[in-house]
Amino acid sequence: MSAEDKGPGNSYTSPQENDDDGTANSICIMALMAISYILVICTFPFSLCFIIKVVQEYERAVIFRMGRLLPGPAKGPGVFFILPCIDTFRTVDLRTVSFDVPPQEILSKDSVTIAVDAVVYSRVSNPTISITNVENYKRSTELLAQTTLRNILGTKSLGEILSDREQISHSIQSILDEATDPWGVKVERVEVKDVRLPVQLQRAMASEAEASREARAKVIAAEGEQNASRALKEAADVIAQSPSALQLRYLQTLNTISAEKNSTIIFPLPIEMMAKWTK
Repeated sequence: MSAEDKGPGNSYTSPQENDDDGTANSICIMALMAISYILVICTFPFSLCFIIKVVQEYERAVIFRMGRLLPGPAKGPGVFFILPCIDTFRTVDLRTVSFDVPPQEILSKDSVTIAVDAVVYSRVSNPTISITNVENYKRSTELLAQTTLRNILGTKSLGEILSDREQISHSIQSILDEATDPWGVKVERVEVKDVRLPVQLQRAMASEAEASREARAKVIAAEGEQNASRALKEAADVIAQSPSALQLRYLQTLNTISAEKNSTIIFPLPIEMMAKWTK
C-alpha cells in the first residue's frame, strides 16, 4: 500500500480488517441470540406472548435480526416466531389498493390547458423488496403516477386525450409497472377519470358544434328542396304528356278539400287565359 493511501484524507480498510469486523459481528449476534433463547426459556410460558406472531392470509412479515434481513422469503400467512429484543418485523399488505391521482394542470400538445385526474390500482408483488429497496413504496408510487400522467398527456393533443383514453391508460400503466418493478410493486390498471376543460374553451367548442349542426341542417334542407324540385319537374312532364291527368289531379284536389271544408270550391284558371291581360 502506498503512502498516499495512508494519508489522513483517504480511508482504506484491508481485507483482514473486514474479516475481523465480520467475525466480531457474528460473535456478537450469536451471543445475543443465546441470551435471547435463555430469556425465552426462563420466562416460559409467558414468553410465548412475545415470540409468537400472526399475519393474515393477505399479509406477509419481513423480519430483521439485529438490523439485518433474515434469509428466505417473507413469513406468512399464519403463525411465525421471532426472538425478543433482537428481532423486528414489518407487515406488508398484498391486497390490491387504489389511489386517486390529484387533478394535474397539463398543457397539451396543441397548447390547451386542461385538468386531468386518474385512478391507479396496484399491489405488492415482492414484500421483501418493497421494504428494503424503497422507503415508502405507496408514496413513491403515487408521486411517480402524477409525473407519468403529466409526461404522457403533455405529448398528446386535446382530441387524442378525449378520444384515446384507453390507449393512454395502457401506456401509463406500462410505464408505471416497469418503473415500480424494482420496488416490488405491480401496477395492474390505470384509468383516466375526468378531463376538465376551461369554461371559455367549453363555450367555444359548444358554439363550434352548434354552427356545425346548423350548417349540416341547411345542407340537408337544400338537398331536400333539390330532390323535391326534381320530383315536381318529373310530375309536370308526365302531366304535360297526358292532358287528362290535369283534370284527374283537379278532381283529387277537390276531394281532399271537401273532407275538411266542403263549402269551399276552387276553380283553377289556366295561366294561358290570363296571359293576354298581363301584357
